[in-house]
Amino acid sequence: QAPLLPLYTLAKTIINKRKFAMSSMRPHRLFVSLISILILVSCGSEPAKFADVDSQRLLNAAATPEEWLTYGGTYDEQRHSGLDQINTGNVAQLGVAWTYDLATERGVESTPIVVDGVMYVTSAWSVVYALDAQTGRELWLYNPDVDKAVGAKACCDVVNRGVAVWKSKVYVGVIDGRLEALDAATGELVWSKVTVDQSKPYTITGAPRVVKGKVLIGNGGAELGVRGYISAYSAETGDLVWRFYTVPNPNKQPDGEVSDSALKDIGNLTWGDEGAWTTDGGGGTVWDSIVYDEVNDSVIFGVGNGSPWNRDHRDAGKGDNLFLSSIVSVDAATGAYKWHFQTTPGDNWDYTATQTIILADLPMGVEGASRRVAMQAPKNGFFYIVDATTGEYLSGEAYVPQNWAEGLDENGRPIENPEARYGDTPFMQNPGPLGAHNWQPMAFNPELKLVYIPAQEIPDYYATDRLFEARSQKWNTGTDLAAGLPMDLDLATALALRATLKGRLIAWDPIAQEARWSVEHSNAWNGGVLSTAGGLVFQGRLEGDFAAYNAATGAKLWSQNVKSGAASGPGTYEIDGQQYVTITTGWGSAYALAGGSAYDQPVPPIVGKVVTFKLGAKGAIPDPDLVMALRTPKADKFGDQAMIQLGFDKYHFNCRVCHGPLAISSGVLPDLRWSPISANVDVWQSIVLGGVLSAKGMVSFADALSPAEAEAIRAYVIKQAHDGAALEAEVAALMAAQGATP
Repeated sequence: QAPLLPLYTLAKTIINKRKFAMSSMRPHRLFVSLISILILVSCGSEPAKFADVDSQRLLNAAATPEEWLTYGGTYDEQRHSGLDQINTGNVAQLGVAWTYDLATERGVESTPIVVDGVMYVTSAWSVVYALDAQTGRELWLYNPDVDKAVGAKACCDVVNRGVAVWKSKVYVGVIDGRLEALDAATGELVWSKVTVDQSKPYTITGAPRVVKGKVLIGNGGAELGVRGYISAYSAETGDLVWRFYTVPNPNKQPDGEVSDSALKDIGNLTWGDEGAWTTDGGGGTVWDSIVYDEVNDSVIFGVGNGSPWNRDHRDAGKGDNLFLSSIVSVDAATGAYKWHFQTTPGDNWDYTATQTIILADLPMGVEGASRRVAMQAPKNGFFYIVDATTGEYLSGEAYVPQNWAEGLDENGRPIENPEARYGDTPFMQNPGPLGAHNWQPMAFNPELKLVYIPAQEIPDYYATDRLFEARSQKWNTGTDLAAGLPMDLDLATALALRATLKGRLIAWDPIAQEARWSVEHSNAWNGGVLSTAGGLVFQGRLEGDFAAYNAATGAKLWSQNVKSGAASGPGTYEIDGQQYVTITTGWGSAYALAGGSAYDQPVPPIVGKVVTFKLGAKGAIPDPDLVMALRTPKADKFGDQAMIQLGFDKYHFNCRVCHGPLAISSGVLPDLRWSPISANVDVWQSIVLGGVLSAKGMVSFADALSPAEAEAIRAYVIKQAHDGAALEAEVAALMAAQGATP
């Protein structure tokens, strides 16, 4: 028997991992952590190895489907499992095996990693959990103790999409820009590196990947004005190995990084010498998709939108602005440029190319010969296939209805609708900035040769922001975020707006470039997708329905209400001959924050969990213990029409992206209409301008708003409270007349 750790070491371990005040720690979690550590150190003369993953194990991941070793399942990120115990014939027998409370009321987007019987998962604020994958028992918890004021830098909620594992370490990108390595057995911090300039509005929400001993990580923040890049760090020491910038620096001079030659020869030539990018960073953040192509020893990654979105403000030269909205390939060892393909030249609409990139071998060569390809369905609504070795465009087709382009030319360049280069007149465009497909992972079934896309239709208005000026640490899109929105919302308008939002699960034939089948959902913001050898496709939905479909036909075979938002990418694994399917749940992300539910049903439960299923299980998902805010105005209306109009404009410029359009929140952050702070001018000013709630993420807007403008926003919010209460009463009366329950 190995000697037990001394008591002081146990205490230090827990304190370092949790970084929680003891008063806020759940007693049962403290006890479980103590027991877990005792088990880890007392079960043999040699300590057990945890997450002992190396290159060969990752390369062989498809042959070991009982585990889920990396974010996309394998290096090719097909999210297809070879497990088939759960199949079309018995999936209806799936039941809840266990649940684990992530103790968060913010967005959850992580895909669980399962290795050696342990599940590693993240939740909001980059908190990391290790769980017994068979029972859900907590082994350890690590909280990186993020300053909540960082939440103001997060365009799309304080989410995290997961971890990477390598040689007994777990790696996590922290929302404030840190990359950290944890001991997989204990959760102890091994090393921590700041990967960004933390004085700028950078964030990290994506999952790291590990390739040949290097941890790859990108960042986000292009809406607020940063310059994007991808970095490779030593998995052992955390030392920077290489960095590739995706856009030129403001003076187009070398950075002393591996991207210098590619920018000099290619990127710099597509940017002018004037515009907001010279002070605003240019954008191009690598905030999600990163894949390793073993065949070509390449790292292929997706690049995000420009900063500002509006190219007229961003770049007076009106060039293609490489490598924005592009798929880029670099050498895995050195980061040296290999090739690129730009999906949206001169991006004007937040059409990122950071969505899932899937590698596969398809019969697209001469006379049907197999060809190594990269596939992507980015925000712009076109499905692309490019050669993974050269980046050559092979084919592309629209996978959703859209009106910004008429199609693609022979080189894959969009044939733009001139109206899409918007000006002062608002243009209703599909897709809008949330895209035809966002971060939710898609999957590929190599037997059926079908790609499963969580697609959506979320049109939005684009118009030039005539008052644009670069603002540090604040949104800088160059577009008018109030464009097209009504000052007064009646029921007919609300229902019409709601009808424009649609979600779909599309089974896409990449060779024929057409849909084989499609399932339409009642809400636009879909969940990620999992494909299995059991002939199944699993997908969650915003309103909490987690379902299994026949992979060949689209027939719905099973579903479960998980009592929270189910947008994450599901996973599957096997222990002791039993297959499990798992998903993380929670309420948040860009859609919920920016107003995807502004015209929807009442807000669903928002507590995050890990929910895991197996055949024949009889468990239950606990109901969330939530108290809804009393939906009544907190003050009388005030202000004349000019004041209300000023409040409307300033609200949508400064507040919409967190508190929702028309001051209608989806529940992630407070609905200001029902908040008691709206009733008191002094309290309101102390929060909006004084920053008294900065520790909770509501930073001061004194650099963007005057006291009069802040008061105008309050007048608009109070107006919306009265109008909203009347509208909800009208909806309730209508439902009652139809015999329905509000």
